[in-house]
Amino acid sequence: MPYEWYFEYQIQKNRPGLLGDISSLLGMLSINIITINGVDDSRRGLLLKCESNDQVRRLESILKTMDNITVTKLRVPKLRDRLAVRHGRYIQRDADDKKTFRFVRDELGLLVDFMAELYKQEGHKLIGIRGMPRVGKTESIVASSVCANKKWLFVSSTLLKQTIRSQLIAEEYHEDNVYIIDGIVSTRRGTEQHLQLVREIMRLSATKVVEHPDIFVQNTEYTIDDFDYIIEIRNEPDEEITYKDVEEPQMSFDSSSFSGFDF
Repeated sequence: MPYEWYFEYQIQKNRPGLLGDISSLLGMLSINIITINGVDDSRRGLLLKCESNDQVRRLESILKTMDNITVTKLRVPKLRDRLAVRHGRYIQRDADDKKTFRFVRDELGLLVDFMAELYKQEGHKLIGIRGMPRVGKTESIVASSVCANKKWLFVSSTLLKQTIRSQLIAEEYHEDNVYIIDGIVSTRRGTEQHLQLVREIMRLSATKVVEHPDIFVQNTEYTIDDFDYIIEIRNEPDEEITYKDVEEPQMSFDSSSFSGFDF
């Protein structure tokens, strides 16, 4: 049974033939290179495959004698490792909250790939997405559903017109579906029947994606701890994500402010 490993190193002294030497070393140890790419500044990441983990232990002992590189990672590949090699950059993770991942708008390709990989995992997943208006939240959710070959369903949304579902038909209940919920629309405009549908969907063994999770948890029985992943999208790295307009007391949703679909 082949084993996969992720090998990443920092270049201490770049010289001609360095990558060739490392590739030759891997070849002599009968370790195959699946993918290779630059990862951040002066780093290179490789996905490896071998027949025995003893081959990797021998590799590790030899690498310790090399002065031109410093091994930064040698481990069974995680999702972030695979995406780093694929896209040439690491997904930023919050230092204090390890389930929060940060993206900027020009990284939407990486974000879509990341979310698609999450969708492919079986079972219940609750994903929250934070971001200011028109930053690409809903579009990224839909695009990643397409990449993962999953059917997506808007339970509540404002993508085209305001959508608020109060029921699903039998064939719309499926563990392979991606259920999309707008936390603001559901909690500020949703009827009790709609909220009951949301609770029903939350119990399904399927992927649920909630836009504006902070507003969602303020007005429902769910908490941020219930979310498996929190994704933040910004136009610029230092952009502040706020809900000031939503939290204004005079802010109200009525039949004249939205043209909506109610099912």
